[in-house]
Amino acid sequence: MKRLSIPLLLILLMTPPAFATSNGASDAGPAAALHGRETGAAFLPDGESPVFSTAFKENIEYRVNNNMITGIVVGVVTPGGTSYYSCGVKSRETNEPVDENSVFEIGSITKTFTGILLADEVLNGGLSLDDPLHKLLPEGITAPTRNGQSINLVHLANHTSSLPRMPDSFVRINPDNPYAEYTVNEAYEFLGGYELPRDIGSEFVYSNFGMGLLGTVLAARHDTTYEELMIGSIADPLGMENTRIVLTPDMDNRLAKGHHFGIEVGNWDFQAIAGAGAIRSTAVDMLRYLAGNMGLAKSEILPAMDLSHENSGSTIGNMTVGLGWLKKPCDGGEIVWHDGGTGGYMTFIGFTEENRKGVVVLTNSQSFPDDIGFHLLDPESELNNPKPSVATELNKIVERDGIDSAAEAHAELKKSNADDYDFSESELNELGYLYLNDGRTMEALAIFRINAEAYPDSWVVYDSYGEALLKNGEKQEAIDKYMKSIELNPENSTGIELLKELGVDLP
Repeated sequence: MKRLSIPLLLILLMTPPAFATSNGASDAGPAAALHGRETGAAFLPDGESPVFSTAFKENIEYRVNNNMITGIVVGVVTPGGTSYYSCGVKSRETNEPVDENSVFEIGSITKTFTGILLADEVLNGGLSLDDPLHKLLPEGITAPTRNGQSINLVHLANHTSSLPRMPDSFVRINPDNPYAEYTVNEAYEFLGGYELPRDIGSEFVYSNFGMGLLGTVLAARHDTTYEELMIGSIADPLGMENTRIVLTPDMDNRLAKGHHFGIEVGNWDFQAIAGAGAIRSTAVDMLRYLAGNMGLAKSEILPAMDLSHENSGSTIGNMTVGLGWLKKPCDGGEIVWHDGGTGGYMTFIGFTEENRKGVVVLTNSQSFPDDIGFHLLDPESELNNPKPSVATELNKIVERDGIDSAAEAHAELKKSNADDYDFSESELNELGYLYLNDGRTMEALAIFRINAEAYPDSWVVYDSYGEALLKNGEKQEAIDKYMKSIELNPENSTGIELLKELGVDLP
């Protein structure tokens, strides 16, 4: 069972001088990349504090220099202009530094684009938020109902549709690119046979499937693709030439490669649910997008953007949910925001309701940068001081000395550097899956074995260990580990089903 954290329309271009940015690729070398680079000319509204303080830069550089982040670009937009801070590299192989023109996957920030597309249809396209989903489905395709109620478009946009995060039938044929083979026909087939587990509109349950489906049906309504709809409605009018799903050759040349524990991983591609997380972009383009949402750049689509920020009748904790956006209270106001993550990227975007400041944070690493974005928007929100993952250090040791060194190295690190690293079970579990998905089964087995010894009371580590053993053809050993997993967690349905498939009679 994989445990990776799998845990987005304007006419007026941003014009100089108020929104001037630096252009072209950075000529800074690797040393500069590790020490950070600031460009642009934004000033905070009070005209007093610098955009990026010395303490802020030191925090970011610590994360980069300790392999928690491979590369990061932070952008800030205010009425006074834009500014960028970048640190780290696009790839550990080339050591080419990232900058504001580097291309990143933005993941679930794509959902805010989808919400705006829906809002525009409501204001200008003849749709209503309360229109039922089945109104936009192809002939012969049905949507589930519950207690006589239909899933409406708003339910897809605010995660109250009662649809799952992803369908149970969703199979990760290629775990390194899990959504690439999932088709629209498969999505429609699942939709038609799904039984909703709760009343529609009753509860916020995050659904990639629901938001992705919304993007698909909106595009189909115009007989186009999600990318073409997004480009025509958002990217081209705003001058966002580097906001695409399919990379142009120039964007590909500027792509920051995704990383997980310092290991370079592949990009994610989408078919059926592109509206949930398929967009790639740059910090320059994302500040143009923010300026539009904040009203700093006036456009015909601003009313739709405003509508997408409004409370749509859904809440999560102390936050309200708009059409794709979340709204979080902060000292003196509210922050409209979203974050995103794919296999090798984690991202954040947000702005203050007072239309005074917007922030984007793009990284090509598997470490959520939300604290960075919230801190820049609300100084009362503190920056984290994270510890490096033991998995990153262990991977370096394995690459240098071989897998036989892993157990001893882990024990020595835990003995002598217990306070210096994050030793949580999820760290090694994710490293094990990176190896397993890359066909390095022996390395994966060694890592899962170490994790099981370190966390003998965790059902997850035994479940993962069993999966690797089964992949290696060690059937009986896999059965033993799955049995231990369900002993620790009798609700482990995946383990139970696998044991049945292996011929084990369970009580």
